[in-house]
Amino acid sequence: MKLELRFFASLREGLGLSSESIATPAEVKTIADLRSYLALRGNPWSEVLASGKVIRCALNQEMVSDSAPLVEGAEVAFFPPVTGG
Repeated sequence: MKLELRFFASLREGLGLSSESIATPAEVKTIADLRSYLALRGNPWSEVLASGKVIRCALNQEMVSDSAPLVEGAEVAFFPPVTGG
């Protein structure tokens, strides 16, 4: 499946890139699967996307949970939680 990835704020800084086009294997079906797949790349990916870290995700510019199914050609954005005041 082909996806467009976007990384924001501290995630962008930690990975050293803001976007990437990738093709994933068939077993990557959800946001959680994608995050695990990317973490398998080793550092800095495994550190930045560690399963214990709170990371928000949007699929085609709509906030989704880790269980959201991926769709061909989707834009997937990862960003840290935002606080306001």
